[in-house]
Amino acid sequence: MTITHHPYYMKKINWKPWALLSPSLTAIFLLLVIPILFVIVYSFWLRAPTGAVIPAFQFGNYARFFEDLFYPSILFRTIRVSLFCVLLCLVMGYIPAYFFHRSTSRYRQALILLIMLPFWISFIIRTMSWINILGANGFLNHFLMKIGLISQPLSLLYNEAAVLMGLIQFLLPFMILNIFVSLEGIDKNLLEAARSMGCNEWQAFKEVTLPLSLPGVSAGCLLVFVLTAGTYLPPMILGGAGNEMIANLIFNRVIGTLDWPFGSAISVILLLLLGTIVWTYNRYLGINQLFKAFKGN
Repeated sequence: MTITHHPYYMKKINWKPWALLSPSLTAIFLLLVIPILFVIVYSFWLRAPTGAVIPAFQFGNYARFFEDLFYPSILFRTIRVSLFCVLLCLVMGYIPAYFFHRSTSRYRQALILLIMLPFWISFIIRTMSWINILGANGFLNHFLMKIGLISQPLSLLYNEAAVLMGLIQFLLPFMILNIFVSLEGIDKNLLEAARSMGCNEWQAFKEVTLPLSLPGVSAGCLLVFVLTAGTYLPPMILGGAGNEMIANLIFNRVIGTLDWPFGSAISVILLLLLGTIVWTYNRYLGINQLFKAFKGN
């Protein structure tokens, strides 16, 4: 064993990757870890009747969340809406992703670029545009009345369906791009081998394409679920009263009533929920599937 291969020296060399990563790790620590620690500390503090925040260590804010069923019901609604959003984005996203993967059109790149076009427009503008489409005087009601299908405007806004529509228009591109990148990483020789063994198109898709695209599917599902659970604009603009999600509750407590301790406790509960989901994903699928989805199988 040469001296450079001695474990001691090899261990000394291993600091170099950490040195290269140190700027990014420092930024993550300052911009992500420290704010989360502040939120956790705030969640144990008290809010005096005068509105002042008093440093303390107690679990009253967490007990307050679970004592009143109003708050857990919003959390359950958030989970339900997030699951519906994941399911709809998966069904609506796999088909165009597969189409882009199989397409040989010279406009293929332009079509993929169109998927990213919504990101060029403000999220607020995109969400508010649905008011002009689904409102009582919006395009859809005007069109249905014009062709005689309805005589009175339908109530299409300020319900859970409108919230889901606003979420899907925001999150569908994430699902499509995750699945598309995963499909692009599949070795086309595997499909040719399946066909040469007698598989038809459907059997080749079911036995080869679909299983190998699952890393992209699972990554897209995780991404859509986490983003849905943490967003507040579509429920606030399109949902109205009675359709709030957990992020709206946090926003109202922190900004509306300046109840930072209780808002922080709700944020920690949401963080624990999403952390449990990511842990479960990593336990059974492996967090490395996320990276596989972006670099191919």
